[in-house]
Amino acid sequence: MAHTPGSKQVENDIRNTYQWLEDRLPILSFINNSVGSNFMAPRNLNYMWNFGSLAGIALVLQILTGIFLAMHYKPDVAMAFDSIQHIMRDVNWGWLIRNMHMVGASFFFIVVYIHMARGLYYGSYKSPREVLWGIGVIIFLLMMATGFLGYVLPWGQMSYWGATVITNLLSVIPFIGQDIVVWLWGGYSVGDPTLNRFFVLHFVLPFVIVGIVILHIWALHEHGSNNPKGVDLKTKGDYIPFHPYYTIKDVFGLGVYLIPFTFMVFYAPEYLGHTDNNIPADPLVTPAHIVPEWYFLPFYAILRAIPIKELGVLAMFGAIAILLVLPWLDKHPVRSARFRPLYRPLYVLFLMNFVLLGWCGMMPPEGIYVLIAQAATAFYFGFFALLPILSKFEKAKPVPTSI
Repeated sequence: MAHTPGSKQVENDIRNTYQWLEDRLPILSFINNSVGSNFMAPRNLNYMWNFGSLAGIALVLQILTGIFLAMHYKPDVAMAFDSIQHIMRDVNWGWLIRNMHMVGASFFFIVVYIHMARGLYYGSYKSPREVLWGIGVIIFLLMMATGFLGYVLPWGQMSYWGATVITNLLSVIPFIGQDIVVWLWGGYSVGDPTLNRFFVLHFVLPFVIVGIVILHIWALHEHGSNNPKGVDLKTKGDYIPFHPYYTIKDVFGLGVYLIPFTFMVFYAPEYLGHTDNNIPADPLVTPAHIVPEWYFLPFYAILRAIPIKELGVLAMFGAIAILLVLPWLDKHPVRSARFRPLYRPLYVLFLMNFVLLGWCGMMPPEGIYVLIAQAATAFYFGFFALLPILSKFEKAKPVPTSI
């Protein structure tokens, strides 16, 4: 169909307006260079690479639902629990927003755990992506802090006692530990000042995470994505535009992700939580078994596996901190576990051991459960201790020269 003079004028006006904005604020070209057709990605990325974008979507969902919840939540020990009930019962669509936020937290961690597991398998932490991996670990630490702070806000039994137990761990810091605990509590026990501080920090930290995610994406674009074969890309034929190929793939992945997510939101929102948290906090009644949220359980098991409190706390935080030095522990020249006959089964055992630690974390700290947790803790750190040895002696299968 031929263009009329009027339609050509409209096209020229749109083009001129776009160019005017581009000259002053090149945000559209920035988006195009970041996730559009100008951004080139390896052509062999599989669906395991979807979890990076899913994590970003989950973060945005948590922030949006959190803002709406904050409009009705009361950070007061006498009103916090009732304000949650008010949101669920009286606020229009409040039950949906809270369920999305509550289930979204669990799914956010599921996505990030899979994202990190993919990085471990395909060697995405190796040169030249060490900083990219390190920033990701920092994001994970901030997620854990934000998740813990949010778990306290409903002010149920598990919220109160979880806050009491976890914050007390900081007392093991030499000389200043007890002072830090008192400062964090705002007094000499978990109470109203504690809840106010946790609410403010829980609201602010997601925006800090957004800032660090931007650095994460920046570092990703500096050297590009790794690929399943773990080889460096050499020719233009190894690349395809991110849009439309991977944007369509991400949309499909999002659709699959939303199926279990919406099922949990509507039919089983409390399934991954603890029933004791539906009871108002009572400082005079200690729960029979204090259990944190499921995504903390592996590290909680490590904490309880060591009978000496100071060493247990050190091991728990060390289990996360050791991820920061992973690129320097594993210096094997081959990235992908596909071509590493020793690392690959060790990696599978590591994942199984991590799940075992999570199971130990929800069991009572007694009898056989303690012994299993101690063995699993030893294997957790043993995995990282073996990596320098594998780096020297493991013989890899032939690696293709291109994808």
